Amino acid sequence: MMNKTCTIRPIYFFISVLLFSLNYAQTGVSVSPPRLYFESTAGNSNTQTITITNVSTKNTLDLAVSLGDWEYSEKGENLMYAANTLKNSCAGWISVKKEDNYFSLAPGERKDIEVTITVPTKPADTLAAHTAVLFVSQMNPVDDVDNKGAKIKVSIRSGIKVFHKIPSAKTKKIEIQNLIFDKAKKKLALFFENQGNIWTDGKVYADFVNIEDGKKISIDPIIFYTLPGNKRELDISLPADLPKGKYSASVMIDYGDNNLELGELNFTYD
Repeated sequence: MMNKTCTIRPIYFFISVLLFSLNYAQTGVSVSPPRLYFESTAGNSNTQTITITNVSTKNTLDLAVSLGDWEYSEKGENLMYAANTLKNSCAGWISVKKEDNYFSLAPGERKDIEVTITVPTKPADTLAAHTAVLFVSQMNPVDDVDNKGAKIKVSIRSGIKVFHKIPSAKTKKIEIQNLIFDKAKKKLALFFENQGNIWTDGKVYADFVNIEDGKKISIDPIIFYTLPGNKRELDISLPADLPKGKYSASVMIDYGDNNLELGELNFTYD
């Protein structure tokens, strides 16, 4: 029989990672701050600075700056789109210096970039708040290993969320639309809407009171983020040690400045 020689070659997997807080194995880029908040009127400009750091100990990174749009899904996940896709996009208002569009950072090196928003004299819409995302993308994938030791190719793309509002935009209003007990999934489904004209963040608190013996169990607060017009469904899992019985659930949305929204629901857990 003929002897066959088999040459084993390493297998590389190419991984592109989008991060809003950044690091991956020995390769990574840190961007600070992760969010930029601008406030200005039509025809005016504002500039803020971001710092980009190559946290790698051995790899030089070639980086490019680009723009896009983003929004939250009904579950609160980040959804990405091409620049100027969404009606509330301000991607077309954002600029950086020409020399900052593409650059290289040696291991441990950092670079400051000025990000400028210039609101058109006559904006195309009357929205009080706009958003965009500024990407810092690695253009030269590098060799790395995953947590199991497999060889991979890694390319990092970091997203910095950009928010802009006009000075008169101050209305924060969250309203609960519904509160449902999902017996099969052992959770409460909280439906609420941002009816204000500005992004609104906060925490959801939930208490479960046993109607028969009065014992109360509380859960850790759940952080949420919304943009104007967002309709949100937030899952509140029942405590793992919740005894069977009849309950009164109290849900409170705290979105700052003494703004609270309350909801209650009676249900049977059996």
